[in-house]
Amino acid sequence: MNKILIIEDEININNLIKESLELSGYTCISAFSGTEGVLRLESDEYDLIILDLMLPGLHGSEVLERGKELTSAPFIILSAVDTLDSKIDLLTLGADDYITKPFDINELRARVMVQLRKKNQVSKTFVHKKMVMNGALRTVTVEDKELNLTAHEYKILELMLKNKSKIFTKQEIYQYAWDDYYIGEDKTINVHISNIRQKIKKITEEEYIDTIWGVGFRITKS
Repeated sequence: MNKILIIEDEININNLIKESLELSGYTCISAFSGTEGVLRLESDEYDLIILDLMLPGLHGSEVLERGKELTSAPFIILSAVDTLDSKIDLLTLGADDYITKPFDINELRARVMVQLRKKNQVSKTFVHKKMVMNGALRTVTVEDKELNLTAHEYKILELMLKNKSKIFTKQEIYQYAWDDYYIGEDKTINVHISNIRQKIKKITEEEYIDTIWGVGFRITKS
């Protein structure tokens, strides 16, 4: 089930979008300020973000800019501004679609469907330095040499490569890679991270996973 984040400060509009999309079978989470929107992007994963521009806290354009560093999910912008320059600026920042207020809820729902279809059709390929993850083939190469990864090791790298700027706790990694509740007692994550590092080290001395002590792990910065 696709999960959608709605960042819109007008409660009535937020509720309208949420109720309409939930009737279509989507899971929707609401945020009512730019700051709250970024916090939600930092703490969870979404398949699509609907983002208003005029927000308290952080402006929508700032949320978009920061959000593109946190997720590969598409962004649909809502705005009362209908100028060509505004649309060009937002598309340059990484917006995937743009709809002006007032809007027809059926049109928005159709645009959501289009973006999710495009997202699901695109092979998930992620590139970081000399590492390439090919989602269609489920392979990871470093310097054109394939890593012989287990299913859990692949999922750990997938999570980090999809969200390059985010630090993941052991709980988040475990729940994503094992799809199970993390009890927090064993050394499973440390062992798997170590194994991934050893496999990379056979190819290059360059580091690809950072340990953030007391917090968790993330992909190294470029």
